[in-house]
Amino acid sequence: MRSRSAADGASRSLARRLASSTTRRSFLAGVAAAAVGMVAPKAGEAQRVVPGAERRGPWFGFCGHYWTTGSCPSPFDLPRVDQAGRPVRPKDGRPVDDLGRLVDASGAPVSESGEPLVDRSGLPLPEAPRSRLCEDKVPERFGIDVVTQGAWYRCCDGQIRKLADCCTTSRVRINGDAALQGYCARGRYVFCVVYVETGVPC
Repeated sequence: MRSRSAADGASRSLARRLASSTTRRSFLAGVAAAAVGMVAPKAGEAQRVVPGAERRGPWFGFCGHYWTTGSCPSPFDLPRVDQAGRPVRPKDGRPVDDLGRLVDASGAPVSESGEPLVDRSGLPLPEAPRSRLCEDKVPERFGIDVVTQGAWYRCCDGQIRKLADCCTTSRVRINGDAALQGYCARGRYVFCVVYVETGVPC
């Protein structure tokens, strides 16, 4: 047990040193091969949530692009947002509120079929906020200044998927790892990530 703990500590230390001294691309290139064996799903684990997107332990994957930065605070594991940065359900892109409930155009919670959700007395359930995952939820939860900056793109399931960095001046990412420059402007570093399905065929 002691040797495993020491190995874990050494691995974390190495990861922090690499993360603080390299770009996202070179860092991932160096560790991806070694990580393949560690992130193989166990028997019975949930498979992909949406085509081309997966989460295996601390690793996120989009169409063969893997990284360890966690998603911005979201109702779901995968940080899918609309063009305004507000949460949508990963599997179909339907808008949801901060509780993960489907909502209509006015923001009222609805069922799968679009009917208003009601309480036991038949009254409509109250609305919840529909916050931007980066600019609203991160400051609310972590008390830091952030902005969505930069993006990279992948052809995923026949369409272009846009992945964007939520950037801050903090030197620590949401998962506790040392920050990466990523695609953030000078002086800012990646804190968490979001993604958008653009609908543009590829």
